[in-house]
Amino acid sequence: MKSIITACLIFMTTQIFAQPNANEILDRVDKNMSSENRVFESSMTIHGKRNSRTITSKTYSVGDKKSYTEYLSPAREQGTKMLKLEDQLWIYSPSTDRTIQISGHMLRQSVMGSDLSYEDMMDDRKLQDVYDAKVTGEEEIDGQKTWILELTAKVEDVAYASRKVWIDVERYIPLKEELFAKSGQLLKRSTLSDVQKIEGRWFPSIVVYKDMLKQGDGTEFEITSIKFNQKIPEYIFTKAALKQ
Repeated sequence: MKSIITACLIFMTTQIFAQPNANEILDRVDKNMSSENRVFESSMTIHGKRNSRTITSKTYSVGDKKSYTEYLSPAREQGTKMLKLEDQLWIYSPSTDRTIQISGHMLRQSVMGSDLSYEDMMDDRKLQDVYDAKVTGEEEIDGQKTWILELTAKVEDVAYASRKVWIDVERYIPLKEELFAKSGQLLKRSTLSDVQKIEGRWFPSIVVYKDMLKQGDGTEFEITSIKFNQKIPEYIFTKAALKQ
């Protein structure tokens, strides 16, 4: 009898230590996905109803407060620039030589016809800062074991009231995510892949976004190169830099 009780206690202890709590999981995820700053180049392929098109860009970002993006191709979008400072967003268009501020309901609009909104690109806060979390189950995705987390917003200024996230139990990165409105309606779904170890952290270089309220086959966002904790000149994060 004593041996059975001992075996049960060992099993229970193993289970307790095998799975961190939801906050610990989010902390590990944030350490992989967030950084003091980053510089990356990317391609965004938008799969529309009839055809697909690819837009390339280079982005500089500092934490979740500042980011600057310049679109490199195709010719139609080349030279378009976006600047985020705190909760403000400006876009410069070379064709009109004008800078406009995107705010209010305009932030919900699609970025260049993609499945991403300006809100999606603006909010780069750590998950822990925005959501309360609980672990609700486990599931295998492409042979990889994941924990399923349900996230509920604990702040008002957030685009999605809740999220369901599948976290890789070995590398602590999201492999799948579903984003919901306050009503519970599924708004967007994303899948993350091509996970690589970059500068000591795991990072997915491909994310496929699908806006569930629009037609098309989604938008594939691929990071083609990325460097963390770089020295970024401060002048980049100014409105004057948009016209340079």
